[in-house]
Amino acid sequence: MRLIQQVEQAAKKLTDAGVSFGHGTTNAFDEAAWLVLWKLGLPLDTPLQGEVSINVTNTQKVEIDNLINQRIDKRQPIAYITQEVWLQGIPFYIDERSIVPRSLIAEILCSDQIDYWIHPEIKSVLDLCTGNGSLAVIAALNFPDIKIDASDISKDALEVARINLKKHQLQDRITLFEADGLLALTVQTNRCYDLILCNPPYVNSQSMANLPLEYLAEPSIALDGGIDGMRFIRKILQDAKNSLSKNGLLILEIGNERNYFDAAFPLLPAVWLETSAGEDQVLLLTQEALSNGIAI
Repeated sequence: MRLIQQVEQAAKKLTDAGVSFGHGTTNAFDEAAWLVLWKLGLPLDTPLQGEVSINVTNTQKVEIDNLINQRIDKRQPIAYITQEVWLQGIPFYIDERSIVPRSLIAEILCSDQIDYWIHPEIKSVLDLCTGNGSLAVIAALNFPDIKIDASDISKDALEVARINLKKHQLQDRITLFEADGLLALTVQTNRCYDLILCNPPYVNSQSMANLPLEYLAEPSIALDGGIDGMRFIRKILQDAKNSLSKNGLLILEIGNERNYFDAAFPLLPAVWLETSAGEDQVLLLTQEALSNGIAI
C-alpha cells in the first residue's frame, strides 16, 4: 500500500469514529498523517506522494492499524501518544501529567504585537500556570538576555516542564516554582515582573460538562475555571496589581470566555490582541489599568 493510501484510510477511520481534534491537529487527515509518519519513524514533513512514493509493508500496516484503533478506543490526545507537540515550530515533550500546550500566547510572543507595550528595559518575565513549560521556553528564546520564572500548582506538570527545560538547554535561564497563584509565588520570589504570561484554567462549568473525551483525558485542574470560567482569573487580576512592575504587562488567555470576562470585569480597559483564533481570546492589561481604582 502506498503511503498516501494508508493515510487516507486512517483518516477515514478517524472520521467514521467521530474522534475530536485540537491537540496538535485540527482535522482527521492531518492527525492520520502525523500518526502514520510517527509510527513509521519518518519526519513529519515527509511527502505523502510524489515521484518517489513510499510503500507501507503489510507488517507496518498492521502496526498502524493498531495505533489508529488505540487512538479511537482510548480517545487519547495524539500528543500523549507521540509524546511530542509543536508550538510555533518548536518541539516539546508532553505526557499525561500536563495539559497539551496550545496557547495562543505563543503566537503573540513570536510576533511584534506587544513591542509597543513592552518597556525597553524589560528584565523579568513570569509564565504563570506554565504546565509543560512551553511558554517559558518560547519567552526565553524570544528574550535571550532575560531570566524567566515559571510556576504551576501541579508537581506533575513541573516534572514535565523540567524535561523541556533540559531539552532546550534552558535550565540556567528558567527557574521553576511550585505555587498556587501569584500571591503564593511572590512570597517565594519576592519580586515584581515586567511581563506576566498566563494561560490559566478558564473553561466554564457547562463547557466542562460537554468536553470531548480527548480533553477530559487532560488534567482537569488545568482546564476547570469554575461556573463562569473566571474563578482563577479573578484572583490573578487582583494579585497582579502588586506583582507587576510600574510599567509591567499581563498577557492573559481566556479562550472562548469573552462574554463571561466582560460580565465579570465590565470596566477593565483590556487591549485585545489578534490571534489565529480571533481577537477575543487573548488580552493585555497594564499595571496602571489594574491599579487605577477599578474594582476587580
